[in-house]
Amino acid sequence: MTRHLVLVLGDQLGWDSPALADFDPAQDQLLMIEADSEAGEVWNHKARIAIFLSGMRHFANEAHRLRWLCTYMRLEDANLPGDFSGRLIHALHNLQPQALVVLEAGAWRMERLIEDAAEQAHVPLRWVADPHFLCSRAQFAKWAGDKKELRMEFFYREMRKRHGILMEGKEPIGGQWNFDAENRKGFGAKGPGTVPPPAHFAPDRVTQDVIDLVNTRFANHPGTLDHFAWPVTREDALLALQHFVVQRLENFGALQDAMWTTLPFGWHALVGSSLNLHLLNPREVIAAAQQAYHARGLPLASVEGFIRQVLGWREFIRGVYWLDMPHMAEANHYGHTRDLPKWYWTGDTHMACMQATIGQSLQHGYAHHIQRLMVTGQFAVLAGLSPQQVSAWYRAMYVDAVEWVETPNTLGMALHANGGRFTSKPYVASGQYISRMSNYCKGCRYQPEVRTGPSACPMTTLYWDFLIRHEKHISGNPRTALMVKHVGKMSDEDKAQIRHQADATREGLDVL
Repeated sequence: MTRHLVLVLGDQLGWDSPALADFDPAQDQLLMIEADSEAGEVWNHKARIAIFLSGMRHFANEAHRLRWLCTYMRLEDANLPGDFSGRLIHALHNLQPQALVVLEAGAWRMERLIEDAAEQAHVPLRWVADPHFLCSRAQFAKWAGDKKELRMEFFYREMRKRHGILMEGKEPIGGQWNFDAENRKGFGAKGPGTVPPPAHFAPDRVTQDVIDLVNTRFANHPGTLDHFAWPVTREDALLALQHFVVQRLENFGALQDAMWTTLPFGWHALVGSSLNLHLLNPREVIAAAQQAYHARGLPLASVEGFIRQVLGWREFIRGVYWLDMPHMAEANHYGHTRDLPKWYWTGDTHMACMQATIGQSLQHGYAHHIQRLMVTGQFAVLAGLSPQQVSAWYRAMYVDAVEWVETPNTLGMALHANGGRFTSKPYVASGQYISRMSNYCKGCRYQPEVRTGPSACPMTTLYWDFLIRHEKHISGNPRTALMVKHVGKMSDEDKAQIRHQADATREGLDVL
């Protein structure tokens, strides 16, 4: 009889998992499940399906090399149920373990599903806390207390102190906690110049088999696998981290927000997917950046800006997710209900910024945080798109999208759908912001500085309409009060023209 059946989920591919700590090959075994229900939970980009499947299959191969018994359920196993729950119940009935052991999941939905399956199969379930994160769920809940509003900055400072990251005694190195003001530059009129490309990993036999499977089984799903080069093993993930620290970290800070049509990855690290699959531990990522600062004298603004994403935002957003689920998923502060335009899945729009960002996303399964926040995200909130549809789109589109990351980032940060629970303002701007931070607007049929008329930029029109509609609320917020000063100076006729054009824009979203 099997003592412990250790279920390893697709985003738990680290061999340092405590769920494996007392694994005994003589009496325990692993269980890994591929299921059509997970690939189709949202309309997943082919690259997102492929990175999970390839990572899982590589992990299983390593288990076999260790001579650990692993029951691996493949998508192609037609004699098994098609859904994850059905497959898990089938395995529990067949193997009859004394206990099902599972590391804390990355999705509220998945934890409920596993609990229900174990109950149906009458198998005891033991959850194992996940020390991959530097702040546990309980620690975050204690920090949050009964606060109605949560702010990452204060959490981040506490994490810096607690873990001694970029500190001199009790004070931050450099005398300040963040260098955001230095890290918001565009490339300028001359463009990005020479940027070292990110690490590239040619698909091995396992990955190529997965690519063939995904292209066949999920042929109607969005995106392409022609450019798939993501790390799917720990060895490759470590190489990706090293490559970033050596060649790209130096300029990450100042230029992390910049966008350019020929530069889909900017100066970014591209280790988010490896972190979220547990191929990398955040401690080693933070240590590598901090070591580069001390050993090579890299700009503090770049090193701090990068560490802030890992130690600050990543840990914070995970804490907020578990604190506020499940109601977070249904948040809709503005009551937006419009369907996602069809071109969110194709990039087939005249809006050059959306065409570039979505086109890049379809090619690579990737866009960096400003492309997500200030292009696709801010358009969604300005156009009044359903937060739930937009959230599903983000989860579907990106290789680094796991639910605990994408749900709060989308509903809380990009869409302000939870009404500012952990953000101090809605992140909206006119097309002129995009023009300043990119070359997207050059050659576009729409003009970023124009808000009404046939050449008006939809982003700009909708931005001013948003300010007019929410003037009272925005003017009362110190961080957004300046945004609406010009609204107060507009004539009623100007406001009416903007509202009329905005209404027409929203009614014609599919043909923009």
